[in-house]
Amino acid sequence: MTARAKLSGAGLGLKRELMSQLQAQPPSAIDFFEVAPENWVGVGGARARQFAWFAERYPIVAHGLSLSLGGPDALDEVLLRRIKGFLDQYDIPLYTEHLAYCSAGGHLYDLLPIPPTEEAVKHVAARIRRTQDILERRIAVENASYYVASPVGTMSELDFIRAVLDEADCDLHLDVNNIYVNSVNFGFDPFEFLRAMPGERTVYIHTAGHLQVEPDLIVDNHGDTVIDPVWQLLDEAYRLFGVAPTLLERDLNIPPLAELVPEIEHIAALQRKYATTSQSRRSA
Repeated sequence: MTARAKLSGAGLGLKRELMSQLQAQPPSAIDFFEVAPENWVGVGGARARQFAWFAERYPIVAHGLSLSLGGPDALDEVLLRRIKGFLDQYDIPLYTEHLAYCSAGGHLYDLLPIPPTEEAVKHVAARIRRTQDILERRIAVENASYYVASPVGTMSELDFIRAVLDEADCDLHLDVNNIYVNSVNFGFDPFEFLRAMPGERTVYIHTAGHLQVEPDLIVDNHGDTVIDPVWQLLDEAYRLFGVAPTLLERDLNIPPLAELVPEIEHIAALQRKYATTSQSRRSA
């Protein structure tokens, strides 16, 4: 069964600050939750029991933070095998990671852009294939936000994304907020960029808020409400590619659950708008 077939609807990141609220009054708008597996692998006791409560009732997506698919260090296969055990234990249908790197002789605690070159395509694709072999499942990689363009790039960001997905034969985790952030920071049309993405590989979508520092500088902090241009990009993604499971990311300034539910309901409303079109595309 594919990740898209098993997952559906609108989801929310499972933050520990919200877990008690979610257990007390689970909103009907939430269809699944997402976690960073690094934060849960090996956790025991009361926290593990609380996580199991959610895993027994909802599909869970694992969104990795530290695999460093584009990094120069050896792929962390020990971590990958631990993640595989976590995915198997909780019947998690989808694992995604960032098309970025976060280590070079040690963890850098940030997600940095990969220089878009042919050499990098082969390097990253080989690591994705190895990841899929160890996990024994397809993964999806997320288009990343960034703030400084690589001085050694020989390909456009779009060509690099397409080449990696083709070479690795993996799926796309489409982040519409990241497209918008990059479009402001680097001065391009986000809708043109979206239309050129390999939408046929999209199995999962993120939307989020961000921090507008200057008119031409956005920081992708997932710390505010989603703005209208990002909602419009999500709407266009559904129109172009069909409906995919979509998560509201909120990692900073986490408000009470009641303030997040309207955004999740907004995702669900857009999905209903395109449900018939999406179903016909999947059946074609």
